Amino acid sequence: YPDIDDSLIVSKPEGNTNLYTAPRLAEWVGIDDLFLKHEGENPTGSFKDRGMTGGVTQARALGMTRVACASTGNTSASLAAYAAQAGIEGIVFFQNKDIALGKLSQAIAYGATCIQINADFDRNLELVREVSEKLGIYVLNSLNPFRLEGQKTIMIEAMQQLRWQAPDWIVVPGGNLGNSSAFGKALSEMHCLGLIDRIPRIAIIQAEGASPLVSSYEPRPDSTNYERGRDELNPTKAETIASAIKIGNPVNFPKAVRALRLTNGVVESVTDQEIMDAKAMIDAVGIGCEPASACSLAGTKKLVESGVIQRGESVVGILTGHLLKDPDATIGYHSDQLKNLHANYPNQLHQADGNTEEIIAILQQK
Repeated sequence: YPDIDDSLIVSKPEGNTNLYTAPRLAEWVGIDDLFLKHEGENPTGSFKDRGMTGGVTQARALGMTRVACASTGNTSASLAAYAAQAGIEGIVFFQNKDIALGKLSQAIAYGATCIQINADFDRNLELVREVSEKLGIYVLNSLNPFRLEGQKTIMIEAMQQLRWQAPDWIVVPGGNLGNSSAFGKALSEMHCLGLIDRIPRIAIIQAEGASPLVSSYEPRPDSTNYERGRDELNPTKAETIASAIKIGNPVNFPKAVRALRLTNGVVESVTDQEIMDAKAMIDAVGIGCEPASACSLAGTKKLVESGVIQRGESVVGILTGHLLKDPDATIGYHSDQLKNLHANYPNQLHQADGNTEEIIAILQQK
């Protein structure tokens, strides 16, 4: 923000997240070079902080006293924290079920006005826009352009960490498609500036139960045509364990399609079973993530198996949220208690009375 007074800037600071090499995970998915950029290492535990610093700073520059969002959880945590730091009111619209408590607790703790509504995320986004227009509240969902400008820094930072040697693929979970849109813009701008000599291909991965982009996007042979053309969004009723991307009517659909055209990208969906198995693998190497993040690894594996991604190609997968965002999903998986799912990579929780014999027996069996 070169033209905004420093006193208006709201920052924690965010960014500087790690880019992990993951040889065991690379072997699991069938490629040689895999990197995972962990946006769960931001202050409130998700990539949302990247955009929220820009959005809340702009709200202050405009003299706004209230900011609002509809949220599946991560946006609410980020908005609440940054609004509290800025000394303005944060307002969050949640649906009244299937909200990960790790996320809801953050919004409450940071002092936001939290409203649970008998509606899904897509309807809540409509409601927050309607209410905010009538009451003069600044909306900070990813339809806000300053949010997306902030999220561009994920790509800029990743390229810097790779010493400006662009990978072959960027693989990212797709919910409201803000990251996908921001990544396409960032990669294009870096290429135009000569910071990278080629543009990586973007692969957007959605949960099978919340995959409106997959069902609506039609690849076109002429990759130089970036217009939507015949692509029309077909909203769906979203249902997935990956609550962060449980969105059936993504507002950034046109921008995401533009990013796909620009990067010769692909879209794919993965099942909840594939998501949770991939999450177990990420967690088991000590990195950890929330369910939606694991779409990056599950999607990479699926694209390798289908021959879209070749073994010798390099991949940067984006992990969007911290492991502790949804502890219930983790415990449910490892105890094999998730509905319609089976724990293929469980870490069993052992029980013992308070004596050494039982404990020794468990350790010897292990």
